[in-house]
Amino acid sequence: MPARVVVLGGGVGGTLVANLLSKRLGRDATVTVVDGSGMHVYQPGFLYVALGQADALWLARDERTLLRKDVELVVENAARVDPTAQVVQLVRGGTIPYDHLVLATGSRIVREQIPGLVAGAHDFYSLDGALRLREALRTFRGGRVVIGVAGIPYKCPPAPVEFTLMVEELLRHKGLRSRSQVTLLSPLNRAFTVEPASKLVQPIMEKRGIELQTFFNVESVDPDKHTVSSLEGETVEYDLAILVPPHRGAKVLEDSGLVDDGGWVPTDRATLQHTAHERIFALGDATDLPISKSGSTAHFEAPIVASRIASLIKGTAPREAYTGRVMCFLETGNGRATALRFDYAHPPTPPTPSRMWHWAKWAFNRAYWITVPQGRIA
Repeated sequence: MPARVVVLGGGVGGTLVANLLSKRLGRDATVTVVDGSGMHVYQPGFLYVALGQADALWLARDERTLLRKDVELVVENAARVDPTAQVVQLVRGGTIPYDHLVLATGSRIVREQIPGLVAGAHDFYSLDGALRLREALRTFRGGRVVIGVAGIPYKCPPAPVEFTLMVEELLRHKGLRSRSQVTLLSPLNRAFTVEPASKLVQPIMEKRGIELQTFFNVESVDPDKHTVSSLEGETVEYDLAILVPPHRGAKVLEDSGLVDDGGWVPTDRATLQHTAHERIFALGDATDLPISKSGSTAHFEAPIVASRIASLIKGTAPREAYTGRVMCFLETGNGRATALRFDYAHPPTPPTPSRMWHWAKWAFNRAYWITVPQGRIA
């Protein structure tokens, strides 16, 4: 009887794992993807939509078109996972049994955790949010723009810095820079989590007159007074606030008792197995691993998950382990970008921003649909 592999989530990690397992195992396994929307969304594009540099239409594809023909797609939300009975319970009723389960459920935005955030601030961490922010930037006529992080961890750590540099460029192009102030609020002692990259971008920010306010952990937003307040007791006024909202893991995993207090899956850093359930694997944003929550992370984790599950099914010794490999781009504005490549043992040494890296990111964005989900880039 073929082994039953169920993948929860049709994002980059879930799609890639399913395709790799289908290709590697053939008739030795059935592979099922369970996804609530049945649509695959390229989330890194939200930033470009917010800045008016991309059309929202190219960000989504039917998940069925990205999966191999022998992968089953169930378009329905999962309600619970029962690791003892090894079944996934569906919201509309019914269950899907599994022999091996992959948690590729990503993260969710919980804006309501910060008082005033919904009414008082914008973000680009959802398509609706990006479209609303694009309109706010279109009608902006000058003032103080405040960009900040309202909770750690969050998806794509470089994104707030990228947006800050790119919105400053946008204001210059619109002739609004002389009557605008741009401020980045960071909860850390630097621009963002990766120290070598912070050392690279902070002089760029200073040169462009972008203010960096460190140790600012957002506590609340006052939409009436147009202020953002911190846990440290500071208050900043704004005309336009863009705040990365708090993130948590998927509710279905919380309801199933498979996560920690933040909603993240306790995951072995090398095998990517759930630390309490050997037949459950996790990748991407869903894990509690101390690395970036990003599509790039899921991209490099997926072959490891697929390889180890295939080894378990075939009865062979696993040969691959995840080393924490991540690679992502960081836009610095003015048609330039740099690249962050690192793993558990090696911090990044980002190159000087150049047009080459900017065009490399542009090419990657455009080629995504025909490369990454199908496993054509390693």
